[in-house]
Amino acid sequence: MGRLSVDFPLIFERSVPGRWGVRPPGCDVPRRPLAELLGAENLRAEPPQLPEVSELETVRHYTRLSQRNYGIDIGFYPLGSCTMKYNPRINEKVASLPGFTHAHPLQPESLSQGALQLMYELQEDLKAITGFDAVSLQNVAGAHGELLCLMLIKAYHESRGEGDKRKVVLVPDSAHGTNPASAALCGYTVRSVPTDSQGNTDLAALEAALSDEVAAMMLTNPSTLGLFDQNAPRACEMLHNAGALVFLDGANMNALVGVVRPADIGFDCMHLNLHKTFSTPHGGGGPGAGAVAVARHLEPFLPVPRVVYREGRYALDYDYPQSIGRVHAFYGNFLNLVRAYAYIRAYGGKELRHIAEFAVLNANYLLTRIRHAFPPAVDRLCMHECVVTAQHYKQHYGVRAFDIAKRLLDYGFHSPTMYFPLIVPECLMIEPTETESKQTVDMFANALLEIAREAMEQPELLKNAPHSTPVRRLDEAGAAKNLVLRWQGKVFYPSEVPACAC
Repeated sequence: MGRLSVDFPLIFERSVPGRWGVRPPGCDVPRRPLAELLGAENLRAEPPQLPEVSELETVRHYTRLSQRNYGIDIGFYPLGSCTMKYNPRINEKVASLPGFTHAHPLQPESLSQGALQLMYELQEDLKAITGFDAVSLQNVAGAHGELLCLMLIKAYHESRGEGDKRKVVLVPDSAHGTNPASAALCGYTVRSVPTDSQGNTDLAALEAALSDEVAAMMLTNPSTLGLFDQNAPRACEMLHNAGALVFLDGANMNALVGVVRPADIGFDCMHLNLHKTFSTPHGGGGPGAGAVAVARHLEPFLPVPRVVYREGRYALDYDYPQSIGRVHAFYGNFLNLVRAYAYIRAYGGKELRHIAEFAVLNANYLLTRIRHAFPPAVDRLCMHECVVTAQHYKQHYGVRAFDIAKRLLDYGFHSPTMYFPLIVPECLMIEPTETESKQTVDMFANALLEIAREAMEQPELLKNAPHSTPVRRLDEAGAAKNLVLRWQGKVFYPSEVPACAC
């Protein structure tokens, strides 16, 4: 895997009393007591318990830690529904321009024309890509975009005098977990709508669920089964006839970009994950930037300020009396907006469809390679990701999807998404994205097929995997419930450390 597979001491365990990492320069101003400068009540009774290590040891320690990280620059990252595509370096080059990096959200509009122009043109690009009438960049991530769209829908119904009546949001049984969470956070009651045998929205069940209490439906298309919902246009029509609106979860837009405009299907609004479809980084503290796109009847309610172009200048406009107000203090991680803009402009309008075409091609090629060992949840052509089941191995050999995912680590691959969607038993959701080569997809397919053979011949090998990683199987549930975020004077790692790791 190209990274250290041995353990090494915590930085606190390397600490030696009196060892210096850096010697600060001598004081060149008159000395004054800290208590006088900061206030005695703000001083510690004792100095903080920090490790005392040299600069070299510090650099080595954190370099080793960084080598344990896994990212798209290290290898294939097939997390389904996450679109872990390559982040082109041209994005970073553009985002590092001083005019962008030195911009401040409180500087006047006269000194922000370049930044405002970029934001305005990004809005226009996203309008063209989605087919919607207006775009806001104020939400700072995907789930925040879901919440924002529901807030817009609520404002729409309230403007029509139906806010007190429409209190229900319909959510498919295959939905992302953030969908019902966003609806509940917005004050709605959530009701589930099942999926039919072909992986589409069950129209009969939808018909039964409709009433004048329904405010909206949150639909993902392509669905989390990795399939284009063929019933989506009819579902939108049914909801509109019932006076409800339809939100599109845009997490899987990578399968549609440049090929299908969601507004043409009948959706009223959607959110976009710039860190998925438009290649901005997933990490670094979180995406911090997103977008929502809406039809004309929702436009009056968009958050303010809105980025506009008037009389030859770009400006932030607050004059929208029906607006729901702000949903964020500023416009989030502006440099990720720059990266998304650079990505779209690098492709150009006509070439954007290649993103979706190659994403769908890679997913279907992978499914064709592995389907005899890992059958698809629904036997159809998939879109940008394939959803398969490992139920056979659990039933006959006691090997779970979890075991298969852990074994993939020994082959040098990050595991795919497991156990989602919840309606597929022993589920593996695999998304190769358009940026991976056929050779990489073949290597991953070969690894899965070899693991399938191992599951039948050596099931214990998988049940105890991984075997070559720095740590083995951890108590993940316990770790999530009992976080240890600071040094407590306890050694959690083996006391004997291999010499090569020191």
